[in-house]
Amino acid sequence: MPPITQISTSTPYTWPHDASLSSDTTALLVIDMQRDFLSPGGYLESQGYDISRFQAVVPRIHSLLTTFRSACFPVYHTREGHAQNLATVSSRERHRSAVNGAPIGSQGPMGKLLVRGERGHDIVDDLRPWGNEFVIDKPGRSAFANTELDAALKARGVKNLVVCGVTADACVSSTVRDASDRGYDVLVVEDGVESVSDELKKWSLESIRVEGGLFGVTATCEEVNDVVRTWVRLRLGK
Repeated sequence: MPPITQISTSTPYTWPHDASLSSDTTALLVIDMQRDFLSPGGYLESQGYDISRFQAVVPRIHSLLTTFRSACFPVYHTREGHAQNLATVSSRERHRSAVNGAPIGSQGPMGKLLVRGERGHDIVDDLRPWGNEFVIDKPGRSAFANTELDAALKARGVKNLVVCGVTADACVSSTVRDASDRGYDVLVVEDGVESVSDELKKWSLESIRVEGGLFGVTATCEEVNDVVRTWVRLRLGK
């Protein structure tokens, strides 16, 4: 019989709800940990935001990657970005992105902002994907919109998602809501996501937990690491 492991301290319910955590059913989804969001000269800094908030979550996400990789759980990464010819950028999106700073597609120190193939579009070195890990390129906020993510997860048999990355109020929130509508049991890592302000992060997490976990549950990085390590020990009979 496979080991049964859950996080009893996740909020608002014990996760996963059906005690189905395993390397066959559970995946780590790392959202948009790209230079354009975390590095000087990238898109987010061009919008006037303090990127140190986002850099601070890198060590915790690195610890999640180490744990999931060691346990042979599947890992998926996402990158937000557009085609080189900007054909995937709507006129509204280009206008919106220019309100606070440089618009999508404009030239920055790491190439054109939020454009695929540019240095700024790539994931930061500390979280670089391994060769056997999936990288999902998306043109918008949700990792499920106009991508192959849902098909890739279903082909692998994944039904439980651990989600971390940036930003809690935009790409993480959009992805989590879409995952919930598709039937995934979602856990968002509280200290593995970040927003441009404490208030936005607080209410982004709260919106996930309302109504008994309308879109999923939340737990800490330490709690997630512990449950995966426990699953490995039980599987090995230790």
